[in-house]
Amino acid sequence: MPFHYMLWLVRRKLSLFSRRLNRPWYRSISNSFALHSEKSVSDFNSFAARTNTCGELRSAHVGQDVTLCGWVQYQRQNLFLVLRDFQGLTQLIIPQDEAHSHVKSILCNVPMESVLRVTGTVCSRPPEQKNPRIPTGDIEVKVKTAEVLNSCKKLPFEIKEFTKKSEALRMQYRYLDLRSSQMQYNLRLRSQMVMRMREYLCNLHGFVDVETPTLFKRTPGGAKEFLVPSREPGKFYSLPQSPQQFKQLLMIGGLDRYFQVARCYRDEGSKPDRQPEFTQIDIEMSFVDQAGIQRLIEGLLQYSWPEEKSPITIPFPSMSYAEALAAYGTDKPDTRFGMKIVDVSDLFRSVDIGLIQNVLRNPQGAVKAICVPQGMRCLQNKDLESLKETSKSRFNQEVLHLVLGPDGSLKSPMSKFLNREQQSELIRALNIQVDDVVVLAAGEHKKACSALGNLRLESATLLEATGLVLRDPTAFHFLWVVDFPLFLPKEEKPEELESAHHPFTAPHPSDTSLLYSEPTKVRSQHYDLVLNGSEIGGGSIRIHNAQQQRFVLEKVLKEDPELLSHLLEALACGAPPHGGIALGLDRLICLIVGAPSIRDVIAFPKSFKGYDLMGSAPDQITPEELEPYHIRVAWPVAEVAVKKN
Repeated sequence: MPFHYMLWLVRRKLSLFSRRLNRPWYRSISNSFALHSEKSVSDFNSFAARTNTCGELRSAHVGQDVTLCGWVQYQRQNLFLVLRDFQGLTQLIIPQDEAHSHVKSILCNVPMESVLRVTGTVCSRPPEQKNPRIPTGDIEVKVKTAEVLNSCKKLPFEIKEFTKKSEALRMQYRYLDLRSSQMQYNLRLRSQMVMRMREYLCNLHGFVDVETPTLFKRTPGGAKEFLVPSREPGKFYSLPQSPQQFKQLLMIGGLDRYFQVARCYRDEGSKPDRQPEFTQIDIEMSFVDQAGIQRLIEGLLQYSWPEEKSPITIPFPSMSYAEALAAYGTDKPDTRFGMKIVDVSDLFRSVDIGLIQNVLRNPQGAVKAICVPQGMRCLQNKDLESLKETSKSRFNQEVLHLVLGPDGSLKSPMSKFLNREQQSELIRALNIQVDDVVVLAAGEHKKACSALGNLRLESATLLEATGLVLRDPTAFHFLWVVDFPLFLPKEEKPEELESAHHPFTAPHPSDTSLLYSEPTKVRSQHYDLVLNGSEIGGGSIRIHNAQQQRFVLEKVLKEDPELLSHLLEALACGAPPHGGIALGLDRLICLIVGAPSIRDVIAFPKSFKGYDLMGSAPDQITPEELEPYHIRVAWPVAEVAVKKN
């Protein structure tokens, strides 16, 4: 094969390879770095043993001698090598002349993912070999010298976006997973957003960045907290689930405006959007009301929003908790698509179905419905049965379904109980089209709405699996949910109350008098920020009166007020009105980049079960190490038997 033809063939294959690497996140981060480097090239190369990064060379650099450092991404037929770093890829030409035989030997034999430092001259690629899909696609570097800084052994997986890897394997070798362009993009976007948030809060609006303690004491109510033993027998610290008390104390201390990128801890099982340790943007202000906090957060997000994402518009819409539950069946509605819950109770009051009439005799009873577009065409019978089973098992709520046929009539075992006028009224109320499926739930208002809210989301997932687009992945729909109840019945003991948010939330000004007579009817000054159906922030105006705070703890929640004696004493010492919010940074970034889990936006996350698979934590320690803390491990009987054997 002629050498020039071989060269052309290899260049073409490398071009195709580069296209496979070409992903939206790679382009956006490379373009972001390119724009930044035009302003200040030395930002990325100062103090380093290189002149340029692997993602910044362009046609303007042709003829320049450069030094590059990075990882070997790809090598082809001893003619080309692709070098990668955090910013991108650069194609290297392996010298073929005898004078550079040593360099050729290094580049042809170096293992993939080894670390190289090379020097060479920037050249233009032949016109037919230019690759417009990557920022460095117009150039290549003809290598003069090469040095292997560290050779790489065979890895458990390839560092390529199209290589499928289990999450457990990614967690075990996280330091390798971090080399992927997607993880690089996620973490750098996170850093950029946090820096913009600091700038907005501290430089533009006078907030003070304060670090609060990690070792504290147990907080009554809320999530379970991690315990840390002390050297005093029987005494333990707790890792705070949030800096809630400290930020209130800072307001009492006169700091006026507090901010922190806070590490928080909760001893509960991991979920796709939850970790035992997580990060939140924690904020507190004095002399502020709910509207003031909302305007601050809207401005903060708009100021820090990534330029490459769809712009966001402020102010965000707002919806009461009651409205959200009635229309979407949840307090964190995804407003990117319709399929709202409709109350059809009045229509069914004259329908002769005993079960429904029994439900409607209850003051809280209602008949609710959602319309699943094209459900008959897109969903199979097993899908409909699965939806019914989910409603029954999770919410103890039976549901029925009807289908609008081509003749304009509703098909269902219950349709015989509906006359033509009632059918027409139901079709109008839900705007039912041919082949749509209507799901009905008759029961207690909250339970029926919750069941249909869950079926709404599951139906959307099933419809999207068939190719029907309901939730635009590039759209960002923010929503404030307000006017939550201040207290809710405990699930395990419905006769007792717990805080819907936390025990420091102030009652709605219009409902203050009800706090002392009918606490279940009190609305709170609690507000949640929802993005695309996920809660990304929650806050409230706080109780700043010591007597009111003591009453809530002691009389309503039945908690020992002495656990919070320091806060009660502080509130009695001239506490200003104050309020705040915490944004879940992990969850926010996860939604922005479209990651399936917050583990994809955290450098070193825990597994689904809360384990560190890379470092094997948590780990056992010896009895000698436990002795200073006056702790002895009580092993389960089964484990004791195993140890003896």
